[in-house]
Amino acid sequence: MKRNFQPRNTQQRRHAIMQLLQQQGEVSVEQLVLLFDTSEVTIRKDLTALESSGFLLRKYGGAILMPKEMIDENENEELSKRKFVIAKAAAERIRDHNRIIVDSGSTTAALIKQLNRKQGLIVMTNSLSVATELRALENEPTLLMTGGTWDTRSESFQGKVAEQVLRSYDFDQLFIGADGIDLERGTTTFNELVGLSQVMAEVSREVIVMVESQKIGRKMPNVELTWQQINVLITDSGLSEQDKQAILAQGVEVICV
Repeated sequence: MKRNFQPRNTQQRRHAIMQLLQQQGEVSVEQLVLLFDTSEVTIRKDLTALESSGFLLRKYGGAILMPKEMIDENENEELSKRKFVIAKAAAERIRDHNRIIVDSGSTTAALIKQLNRKQGLIVMTNSLSVATELRALENEPTLLMTGGTWDTRSESFQGKVAEQVLRSYDFDQLFIGADGIDLERGTTTFNELVGLSQVMAEVSREVIVMVESQKIGRKMPNVELTWQQINVLITDSGLSEQDKQAILAQGVEVICV
């Protein structure tokens, strides 16, 4: 590979990174440092900026091109309706005075608006946006935060500190989303940080996955929760009967709304 290929400015370099990604599908930080004859810090800033713009996904040591199935995940009216009905069904499973975990994510965040009539809840979350919405409720639940290291990709706290905090408690229910559902393995994600999700499941008596039907059958590299760790899956009416039976065969309760 040639060295000293130096676009004149940051935007040109990032454009060149995207061209390389289009060709290869994947790049490494080491490869880009050699190609552009610049520092790892500079390249990591480039990748972070490109990820924030929705062009790629960071992974350990580099990045991959944004998968096509995730490009159209922008909020729209139909998707918002699906999240609403899923959240409403999830809220019906919560009793007054329950201790629950609400993981980061847009589908789980939709649950918060459904909690206004619940009394005496204790809610743990790793999401600042979820925490903010909880504090806006009229009968404000007791709020617990995991703390930890802020992860810009998932916009949530992750890491060992967060895991240690979670292990100090026990919870009635975990409400968690998914980037994809592998009918054989469980919930899947492109994010390699799955340790906190595992601990959330460990400290919860009931694990409830909230996911839109279009994500079911979508396989991604990293398994977040296996079917053995999941009790209930709540999805919308777009779930096919065949997929429903496959999930039921894993011993998981399926709720279609």
